[in-house]
Amino acid sequence: MNTLFDKIWDSHVVQVVEEGPTQLYIDRLYCHEVTSPQAFDGLRRRHLQVFRPQQVFCMPDHNIMTHDQGSPELDPVGRHQVETLDKNCAEFGLTEFKKNTPENGVIHVVGPETGLSLPGMTIVCGDSHTSTHGAVGAVAFGIGTSEVEMVLASQCILQQKPKSMRITINGALQPGVTAKDVALYLMAQLSTSGATGYFVEYAGPVVENMSMEGRLTLCNLSIEMGARGGFIAPDETTFAYLKGRKYAPKGEAWDKAVAQWRQLRSGDDAVFDCELAFDGADIEPRITYGTNPGMGIAITGSVPTLDEVAESEQASFLKSLRYMGFEPGERLLGHPIDYVFLGACTNGRIEDFRAFASVVKGHKKAPNVVAWLVPGSWAVLKQIQEEGLDKQLETAGFAIRQPGCSACLAMNDDKVPAGKYSVSTSNRNFEGRQGPGARTVLASPLVAAAAAITGRISDPREFLQA
Repeated sequence: MNTLFDKIWDSHVVQVVEEGPTQLYIDRLYCHEVTSPQAFDGLRRRHLQVFRPQQVFCMPDHNIMTHDQGSPELDPVGRHQVETLDKNCAEFGLTEFKKNTPENGVIHVVGPETGLSLPGMTIVCGDSHTSTHGAVGAVAFGIGTSEVEMVLASQCILQQKPKSMRITINGALQPGVTAKDVALYLMAQLSTSGATGYFVEYAGPVVENMSMEGRLTLCNLSIEMGARGGFIAPDETTFAYLKGRKYAPKGEAWDKAVAQWRQLRSGDDAVFDCELAFDGADIEPRITYGTNPGMGIAITGSVPTLDEVAESEQASFLKSLRYMGFEPGERLLGHPIDYVFLGACTNGRIEDFRAFASVVKGHKKAPNVVAWLVPGSWAVLKQIQEEGLDKQLETAGFAIRQPGCSACLAMNDDKVPAGKYSVSTSNRNFEGRQGPGARTVLASPLVAAAAAITGRISDPREFLQA
């Protein structure tokens, strides 16, 4: 029997080019301000309209400020990109969730939380972390700007079909271990290229017991293992999350949709190109020490020694450590930090803010730490306020900023200064990712919270409420 990936992919094939790619039908295209301008210009040059505008949704997120959103962006390039998206959406008749409006936010947070991303769909966006939407049981992947133009013009895309991989995580997670830690663990096990050429299906008891927020985090980080995307078969958790969302089916249409979605799973005899299995009990809270997300360790562990690194990788390993200011064999627990960032399409959801608040409750922000707490959407911000988390965090010395991509990447004014250490819940720790010279340690919201109140890399398990 076919895998779930085969089922979704094959049901969207328009035609297969002989000795070439597949023409794949796309159910949903998301556009943001950074990777879409050239695509719209391409339509103009060819005197084309958007083929199916009702299936395209746009919103700015990368460049927008996380304060004073009623004002134009401070950076002229960012301001121009946001204004250009507004104009393109108006000209081509597309739905846009504009900045500083209730439906705006990070595109990979807004899609699932509004029910625009649904099981069985094919979903693309000019952004690598489109894999996030796979958490609802969709085949979702990032595409380039020329491919954005292709989908705008035809609602189809030319793609080579990836191979299939299933990663099964057995057992259960220890207290204080989150979906972010699972993802960082997998990246360290597989490396940042270990899943190249594959589309990953996550399975097993650990995944089945994850909340939708956790699944969204796990799928978000699939791309950091080199995978084309990652997804999870829809189940009761998926249906409960989607029911009642603005763009989800309603009434009889909902019942019919759920009946169809229940069929979306790999058969017991499905054959994958690659199968891997891990034990959830082996995973601890984790941090990164280098300049790619695969360079990670358990929070109680140490940076590898040179002898533990393959000879062919030693030069890049040492280069990363020089940039980060760490030494081979160094234990990072207790290392001073300067910034903490909670947010991004990886960890900007309500569950992430609840987790952060659970650790800082009864404590105060360390005076040496600058903390940016940035909801992934206005809907998340509203929920934070309704649950009183903003007041709880304010008591501890934190402030909630306005939604946006923020310090995940240095495309807005939330930049970490050169040489400063940032414990970040985002997805990448490349050189300069959070600002020129910034040093990024990737971590879960729990680890970020522990760092925020101690001013150093700390084990969050010391602060968990009994």
